[in-house]
Amino acid sequence: MRRSIALIAAAGLSLALTACGGSEEKKGDEGKGSGSEAPAGGASLVIWTDANREAAFKKAADKYTEATGNTVQIVVKDNDQARSEFTAQAATGEGPDILFGANDWLGEFVSNGLVAPVELGDKASEFNPLAVSAFTYQGATYGVPYAVENLAIIRNTDLVDSTPATFDEMIAKGKAAGVQYPFIMQLSENGDPYTMYPFEASFTGPIFELDANKSYTNKLNLGGDQGKAFAQWLYNKGPKGENILQPTITYDIAVDAFKTGKSPYIVGGPWMLPDFKDMHIAVDPIPSAGPGKSTPLLGVQGGYISAHSKNAVLATDFLVNYVGSEEIQTALYEIGQRLPALKASADKAASDPLMAGFAKAGAEALPMPSLPEMAAVWSFWGRTEGQIVAGADPASTWDKMISDIETEMKKK
Repeated sequence: MRRSIALIAAAGLSLALTACGGSEEKKGDEGKGSGSEAPAGGASLVIWTDANREAAFKKAADKYTEATGNTVQIVVKDNDQARSEFTAQAATGEGPDILFGANDWLGEFVSNGLVAPVELGDKASEFNPLAVSAFTYQGATYGVPYAVENLAIIRNTDLVDSTPATFDEMIAKGKAAGVQYPFIMQLSENGDPYTMYPFEASFTGPIFELDANKSYTNKLNLGGDQGKAFAQWLYNKGPKGENILQPTITYDIAVDAFKTGKSPYIVGGPWMLPDFKDMHIAVDPIPSAGPGKSTPLLGVQGGYISAHSKNAVLATDFLVNYVGSEEIQTALYEIGQRLPALKASADKAASDPLMAGFAKAGAEALPMPSLPEMAAVWSFWGRTEGQIVAGADPASTWDKMISDIETEMKKK
């Protein structure tokens, strides 16, 4: 369950800030396995994954062993543990051959020379291009994606019949429903920039400027007049304005309020659906708060190959041809209820109207930034949003945040 991406990012902040930025990228033959012939019999791979997905990866491992004679040892670790331990062990040549995790770990891993490029070959066209892009850094692809996730509006269809195209229209419709909250989202006193980002994107666009290939550069894109306009919007919607955004609303409060019919709309992801399984709900795109489109961030899960793996060709074969198969991607979807990265599996999943709704809401999403510089953004970003919603001066508080982030980025 992704309660707040900011909390996850904060846990890895110290790791990223101490990353060896001068490390060389490893772009040799390691990982170029989709077009290579993997040796069969007698070898062993070690993979790290979380407990929820162990069963699906075991199915892939069994098929791989049956076909090749090579064995796969699955080690279960939670995500924060896996990330920190991989960072420590891979640097010394230890750790797994394959680590499954989030795309936003990528910048740290590449900067420290911990992961090897993966050649997807013709298989690349079978994946959601945004998912492949999420595992691409400085022109090289470093992972095989298996799932994508993004925010959307989850709507109580017993209370409202649609989600309007703009935030203010949605609030008006929510008020007409006659319940306690016209709209609800988690915020808390420390802010929640991941959940707030779709609304911010309708003012500022991407977190970092994009290059001609629509890849992130390391130039921050949250400042200027558009950033201040978003800051003013935060203030106006807070307790000193319309009181739509409330710093006292935590994840649990927001979910409970929606679940008990106290709000017709909530910003959420597929991880919330089990809480709402007994309700009549729909999933819609997020309305725009500013002059542009509200676009959520796209989180992507996939498999990395250690740069120090002695079995990189085998690892690539396992990831591309087994984890990347329709059967395994569908099995992973059935376990986690996240849209598969493989198009064929995603098309089947989208027969569920709720999954189709998340796909539509994330159609123009940008991947979660994997740049090492992103570590300098999270804590300042959330704290500043929380302060402005609570009543701090929008323009000066936002300008200070930009200055603080840029100062921190220069240290990298």
